[in-house]
Amino acid sequence: MALLRKINQVLLFLLIVTLCGILYKKVHKGTVLRNETDEDSEPPEEMEEEIPVVICAAAGRMGATMAAINSIYSNTDANILFYVVGLRNTLSRIRKWIEHSKLREINFKVVEFNPIVLKGKIRPDSSRPELLQPLNFVRFYLPLLIHRHEKVIYLDDDVIVQGDIQELYDTTLALGHAAAFSGDCDLPSAQDMNRFVGLQNTYMGYLDYRKKTIKDLGISPSTCSFNPGVIVANMTEWKHQRITKQLEKWMQKNVEENLYSSSLGGGVATSPMLIVFHGKYSAINPLWHIRHLGWNPDTRYSEHFLQEAKLLHWNGRHKPWDFASVHNDLWESWFVPDPAGIFKLNHHSS
Repeated sequence: MALLRKINQVLLFLLIVTLCGILYKKVHKGTVLRNETDEDSEPPEEMEEEIPVVICAAAGRMGATMAAINSIYSNTDANILFYVVGLRNTLSRIRKWIEHSKLREINFKVVEFNPIVLKGKIRPDSSRPELLQPLNFVRFYLPLLIHRHEKVIYLDDDVIVQGDIQELYDTTLALGHAAAFSGDCDLPSAQDMNRFVGLQNTYMGYLDYRKKTIKDLGISPSTCSFNPGVIVANMTEWKHQRITKQLEKWMQKNVEENLYSSSLGGGVATSPMLIVFHGKYSAINPLWHIRHLGWNPDTRYSEHFLQEAKLLHWNGRHKPWDFASVHNDLWESWFVPDPAGIFKLNHHSS
């Protein structure tokens, strides 16, 4: 009897051990499956991350904005949220152009920029008055326009994007840097650039080194400049460093002391940024900002080089929609006709 009781105890012990083993496997397997499910669910969330792109839409050149948006949207699978910035009297026209054209599928917000913030901060004298337009300074005020994004792309309206904008958005910003730009000495086709007579690529072309305030900055006039027509910005750093306030300070100083060179092809908005971001910006891949296409209508890039470019910028006086310019065909292929029939192309040979 005692032996039978002993056998039953052993069998009960073995049964308990077996049940514990089965239960452990089930729990462990369930945990692994749950983790795998969690891991599998993360990429779609990451893919759905919004990429905010800020671009201005000025009354007389709204067709440029729509062409840029079309090129961005057509060359990516990323989830883009376009912030289209305009003055109050253009907002309804911006919305109608988008909603009554092939762009109706894009995700966008129309944002009003109030030029009152610029009062007393802009000198009226400039060799290029179009650069004094209020929307040219939108890039200074990104945190006031964009509230819920950590990282933002800003683009001038006279660009066409040929690559996937996700690549530009993935630009790495170094610790403590509020923005990334493309340096003017980092252009990938230096041999081509040598043909652009009078082109400025150093601080000397933007700042008046005869002025004490500029000399006291201690910045060498031969320092390579950068172009703020394409910006990848970190909003947290921008606000932490009070970048907007710094830029406004240098705008006001220019009103008082006329600090910026008037001989260059447009540095009204560039010059304050060169000062504020000196030595404190990250680099954008040069292929993501191939510029100066609007500089000289007689100077062209090679077709092969243009095919490699991710973003083309017609900065300069010669715009592909309005003046004789180069490589018009690359721009016109993205043009979205104005549903209201107001904006029309002035065709020239390219």
